[in-house]
Amino acid sequence: MAPPKLPQELKEYVTNLEKKASSIPPQILVTSAFAAGAITAIGVSRIYSRYFKRIQNSDWITPESFQKKRWIKGIVTSVGDADNFRLYHTPGIGWTWPLKFRRVPSTTRELKNKTVHIRIAGADAPEAGHFGRLAQPYAEESLAWLTNRIIGRTVYCQLTQRDQYARIVANVVTKKRFLPGSFFGNNLSLEMLKSGWATVYEQAGAEYGKWGKEEFLKAETGAKASRLGIWKNGLDGETPAEYKRRHAQAEATPVLKGDKSKIKNTPSSSPPRSFLNKLRFW
Repeated sequence: MAPPKLPQELKEYVTNLEKKASSIPPQILVTSAFAAGAITAIGVSRIYSRYFKRIQNSDWITPESFQKKRWIKGIVTSVGDADNFRLYHTPGIGWTWPLKFRRVPSTTRELKNKTVHIRIAGADAPEAGHFGRLAQPYAEESLAWLTNRIIGRTVYCQLTQRDQYARIVANVVTKKRFLPGSFFGNNLSLEMLKSGWATVYEQAGAEYGKWGKEEFLKAETGAKASRLGIWKNGLDGETPAEYKRRHAQAEATPVLKGDKSKIKNTPSSSPPRSFLNKLRFW
């Protein structure tokens, strides 16, 4: 039986390649190798930055991340008011078993400047007491609900913008057990609205993600009809937006009056003395 021709043809093909390669000038080979290495390095760097590099804090988030509506995942380390929290970014792998080789800090000292301050998009929860103001009714209950829901858990955040307090406004999705990714979770804002622990945020810069404002309003209406959460005792209570507007107006009014009184009492506000008046004075 005659030997197969394929090995011989393959050997001839390799020989021809070697001949062609030997005819290429060394400068071109070196340049090509350098270019290939550079392209590989850039590709690896981009993959690392996109999927494995940890975002240290809110200052690390770039305008490009907002433009692309980037998703990040992380562990909730603390909850502030009932509509914001601190996220420890956990990109890539190594954070959970069986491949756990990275850890999330647990102490306040370790977490300092290591978390992203997230403002939950589209939801406005009762205001806690700040700057001498009294807290709104149900502020503590709303905070307790959110804390119990997300503290120590993995959540997915779609970055949308930076607000006036330097917080990162994000559409937040809670991960469903045993199912990976943001496509298998619940929108946290909608959960809050359906449970009656928040109202729809409708001020400037409001974000509702792919769910849309109508879905948010529908969730709030359902909670009102069922008298859940802050609607337990009726619908006539002051909303978080009304609370903030009332305090902003009250704080602005004295400042304006004070400014006017200062203007009246300043020496420059009196009419200038004429030359004859000056002589009369002497």
